[in-house]
Order: sequence, then structure tokens, then C-alpha cells
Amino acid sequence: MHPYPGAVLARLRQPVSPETYRRVTVAAVVLLVFIVVTGAGVRLSGSGLGCTDWPNCTDQHFVAELQTHQMVEFVNRMITGLVSAIVALAVLGSVRRAPRRRDLTMLSWGLVAGVAGQVVVGKFVVETDLNPWVVQLHFVVSMLLVLDAVVLAHRAAIPDGAAERPVVTPALLAWGWALAAAAAVVVLAGTLVTGSGPHSGHFSEQVKTIKRLPIHPHDAARIHGLVVMAFLAIAVWVLVQLRRHQADERLVRRASALLTVLVLQGALGYTQYFTGVPPLLVGLHVFGACLVWVAALQVLLAMRSPVGSGSSGPAQSTGGPRTDLVSDGDLVTGR
Repeated sequence: MHPYPGAVLARLRQPVSPETYRRVTVAAVVLLVFIVVTGAGVRLSGSGLGCTDWPNCTDQHFVAELQTHQMVEFVNRMITGLVSAIVALAVLGSVRRAPRRRDLTMLSWGLVAGVAGQVVVGKFVVETDLNPWVVQLHFVVSMLLVLDAVVLAHRAAIPDGAAERPVVTPALLAWGWALAAAAAVVVLAGTLVTGSGPHSGHFSEQVKTIKRLPIHPHDAARIHGLVVMAFLAIAVWVLVQLRRHQADERLVRRASALLTVLVLQGALGYTQYFTGVPPLLVGLHVFGACLVWVAALQVLLAMRSPVGSGSSGPAQSTGGPRTDLVSDGDLVTGR
């Protein structure tokens, strides 16, 4: 027997525990990455203009007809509904969370702003016949949404009343920011390859209105490759310094994960380049780009650790020297 509406509303008014809210934020990260990959699937399958109108699929039908390209794009729009639902839960959860925290509320509303922005950009993607600059903007906004969600999930895991402080020196923290900045540049350079490459997003090669970026795909790939090499060098440097000075194990694991994903992503990129950029490998490369972006952000975030009320005290590395004391003479420890 279904509960009375009043009982349902009463349950929704119950306070949300910090652990439950943290799980909601993690789910938001997962779904936001998922929608990026499915969005790439729309383009790679040539279904970018399967639906020719917005928010309706066509000027005559809201729901797609039983036609492959229409269904692919329309299903992706429905997945956007799932993303909107988890974003709504993140906002409601931040309000009902006990205790309520302003930082979590602001970050959750940031997700709302990002989703709203995506809706507007998505409309222009359709209306401009897949203009590559607008498609790039669509992807960039997605990466900003992932950024917001990753920070939100990180902040949701911090004990209430605790403050964060660096567990590395200012020098290495600066390298952490350089790592995140390099990841952002790599993502932007990757959109040049996407916008100039063969996958315009439309199933008909006869359509002349589908423009590409005014740069040769090989030149775009070279630019992207050079930026990736610089990013890889920074990642190796950071990991070497963390291991050399026996930094906190969680931070070392995150840096190792970043380097692993980055190497695999680079190998995948070269493979797709020399095999004629098959759609499946391109889709995997988009997924890898999301993983690299998330991993780089997590390394930077792990360079600060909670301390104070609700925390067990200054962060300690489980197998190395103390990391709560730092000096200008050492990158990580206080020796």
C-alpha cells in the first residue's frame, strides 16, 4: 500500500546526514562524466542533428520518432534529465543537511547554474547547425560542471567545523595548481582536435552547413600532443617529489593514479591518430579526458587536509614523517 502524500512529504523534510549527502555528491560526479561520454556518442554516431529543434525533437514532435539518429540524440537529452535530478537532489540535500553548510549550498547551486548554461548552449548547438565553436563551448561547460561537482564531493567529505590547511609546502602546492592548469589547457587543446577532425556530428556527408575549425587536424593534434607532454612532465615531477619526501600516502596514490591514467590516455590518443580516428576510440578518449581532469583536480585537493573541530587532528602520513610542519627548505616535510 502506498504511503499517504503527507507521509512522503514528512520523510522529505527529515534531516540529511553528512554521509548520505556525500554519496549524493559522488553520484553527481559520476552522472556528469556519464553525460559527457553520451554526448560524445551523439556526435560520433553522426546524430548531432537527429533532433532539429529544441526542446522538442522536431518542430512537429516532442519525442523522437523511431529513427536511429533521432533516438540517439533524444535519449541523450533524457539522460540530461537524470543529471538535472541529481543536481536537484544536491541542492535539496544541502538545504536539508544537518548541519547545514554554506559552502556546500553555494557549490550545489553552482551545479544548477552550470546545467542551465548547458541547456542554453545546447539550444545554440542545434540552431547553429553544430558550429564547432559552440560544440567546444558545450564541452567546456561540461568540464566546469565536473570541476564544481568534484570540489563539492571533496568539501562534503570534510568533517563539519574542520578547516583545511596545506600538507605540502607552498612550492609544491604551486606545482599542484600548475598541474590543474595544465589539465585545463590539455582539455582545451583537445577540443581543437575535435573541432577540426572528421567527426562533425552529422550523419550526412552531403550537408555543407557543418563547419569545421580553420586549422588542419594534424596541426591541432600536434598542438594537443605538445601540451600533453608538458602536462606529463609536471605530473612526473610532482609524483617524484611526493615519493622522495614520503608524503601522505593518499596524496601519493592520487598522483600515481593521475600519471597512470595520463599515460594510458596518451597511448590511446596516438593509437586513434594512427588508425584513422575510429569513433569507438574517440569515445574512449573523451572518457579518458574526463578521468584525467578529475584525477588532476583530486591531486590538487588532496594537497590540503582538514584539521580542527570534527577532525582527528593534523593529517599524518601512515608510513612517513609528519606533514603538518612545513618549511621553505623542503618541498613536503618539515625536516
